[in-house]
Amino acid sequence: MRPRTFGVEEELLLVDPESGAPRPICDAVIRFARENGGPPPAPAGDAELLEPELQRQQLETLTPPCVSLDELADHVRGGRRAASAAAAGAGAAVAALATCPVEVHPSLTPSLRYRRMADAYGLTADEQLTCGCHVHVGIGSPDEGVAVLDRIRPWLPPLLAISANSPFWQGNDSGYASWRQQVWWRWPSSGPTQLFGSAEHYRATVDALLGTGALLDEGMVYFDARLSRRYPTVEVRVADVCLRASDTVLVAALVRALVDTAAREWRADRPPDPVRTDLLRLAMWRASRSGLEGDLVHPVTRRAAPARAVIGALLDHVRPALERYGDLKTTERLLAQVAEEGTGACRQRRVHKEKGSVAEVVSDAVRRTTTS
Repeated sequence: MRPRTFGVEEELLLVDPESGAPRPICDAVIRFARENGGPPPAPAGDAELLEPELQRQQLETLTPPCVSLDELADHVRGGRRAASAAAAGAGAAVAALATCPVEVHPSLTPSLRYRRMADAYGLTADEQLTCGCHVHVGIGSPDEGVAVLDRIRPWLPPLLAISANSPFWQGNDSGYASWRQQVWWRWPSSGPTQLFGSAEHYRATVDALLGTGALLDEGMVYFDARLSRRYPTVEVRVADVCLRASDTVLVAALVRALVDTAAREWRADRPPDPVRTDLLRLAMWRASRSGLEGDLVHPVTRRAAPARAVIGALLDHVRPALERYGDLKTTERLLAQVAEEGTGACRQRRVHKEKGSVAEVVSDAVRRTTTS
């Protein structure tokens, strides 16, 4: 079997390099990239790999489909460098922060779809300045993809805990490691899903959601994991954008291994875990609240367990897939780095404690976005 390809979408904040305040200049940044090209030798330097998002204070980078972790790491770092260079050309900087630590009034990107979202969802859309990391993993068919969605459900909260990078909101400490997750849950279709069972039932579920009129279009099916509308992939959407590029690579390695493990279970006729959706929501809340700094919900026992034990269970679950791809040693090294240095949320709080300023948190993130 060919190796499964995978790729990453990262959303970044556009900020003033001096004050740390977000700057609503996404259009100018993308225009600069188109007119000047990406900084060689950045692999993701093409303007097509920089895209606007809901708010003008953010920018999205996209990697191409990759086969190896080294290739993916090159593209993730290249995308960040390209975004940084384009932002600098427009008088700004980029920061890999999942929420904005300083006070901000988001400015909507002027597209028809985003205007419709603002009209339909009010304050939910107005305040939605959050940055996530979405991992795409190739699948052979929609049936395989839905089988994967059904089987990875209990293992997604640990990914949020590893990536947690949004403790501050509007100048204050939220008390959460990932406040982005709490803000994101305001969208009507966000969160974990029940078992689908088949591609037909998945499609029927999406059609039923659209039929309610509560969603504007299929792009607003904001499940924690879904079938991509644009690519033959499963798209896992739970992670905060990571402060360190190496953490992005770690999350992507774990997601690909989860997808491959689930697909093999499906082919072996192993049924998915029928864990209740409300328990999955509590597990995701727990990961959002404490990241790796407290207990998580164990994906097998459903009981509170130390984060180290839960991450160990995740690693054991996907170990055969990591070995097949030659990713085990790198994944273990990157997990050890997170355990030693802490998550992005830990780093933000350390900087804030040392400097006493959320603006300094942003400045530190700007430096680390392209150097980690």
